[in-house]
Amino acid sequence: MTDPWWLDAERTRPRKVEGGIQINSTRGEVARTWWSKRFLTVLESIVVGGRMARGRSYARQGQIVSLDVAAGGATAQVQGSRPKPYAVRVGVPAFGKAEWGQVADALVADASLAAALLAGEMPREIEAVFDAVGLSLFPASARELALDCSCPDQAVPCKHLAAVCYVLAERFDDDPFAMLELRGRDRETLLDDLRTRREAAGPGGPGDGVAPLADVLDAFFTAGPGLADAARTRASGPVTASDALLDQVPEFPIGVRGRGVTELLRPAYRALAGES
Repeated sequence: MTDPWWLDAERTRPRKVEGGIQINSTRGEVARTWWSKRFLTVLESIVVGGRMARGRSYARQGQIVSLDVAAGGATAQVQGSRPKPYAVRVGVPAFGKAEWGQVADALVADASLAAALLAGEMPREIEAVFDAVGLSLFPASARELALDCSCPDQAVPCKHLAAVCYVLAERFDDDPFAMLELRGRDRETLLDDLRTRREAAGPGGPGDGVAPLADVLDAFFTAGPGLADAARTRASGPVTASDALLDQVPEFPIGVRGRGVTELLRPAYRALAGES
């Protein structure tokens, strides 16, 4: 049985796009970071045939005409062999305000995670934060991905969808917040929320646990076990004579004006110790 004529048409060479969006990877894996690899895992688990390979080829050739990422999904125009580009959409469920509030509270409760995000990093532990509030940062299965393309290929995902996912994965490599944006929170909104919640918590609140140094300066430096006793002993006089070390060294074979070097040094040791 032969394939329909429209699939044969799609196997022809696609029309070249001037200034199209393309990935930087020229061979091998596309995703470089753990979070973009996690995103591609679901797609690669449901793909059939050689569509992923053809999708990578499209992404490397720059066949994506446009790409927009927003809460709930990414939309793109992908140029195939036909004159009109295909409309592509990769959708994921976006979380609501209440759900993101739970996530933000959990992030603020862990100062290291909040600090990492404020520094533009994506710590691995962030997955556990979403899991703890009953959410999933990355699509857990194909059912959480809405994959649509206007091309005649009935297989999902087609190579046009695969191409867009590869471009998305590389974009996630460069900006991990793009993944969070798909879930409903862009970078500035999330970071502003985290800053506001940390300030509202105040010193010693969630994610802090440390009072300002100025408030505890009197007790900041304290003597450890036994140190206070040693200090009191030192204040009442040295336990060992200041010039005791000179009694442990061999006598120098030379002298100065008939006096031994040890005896000449003894007054200096006593003077350094404050003895008369």
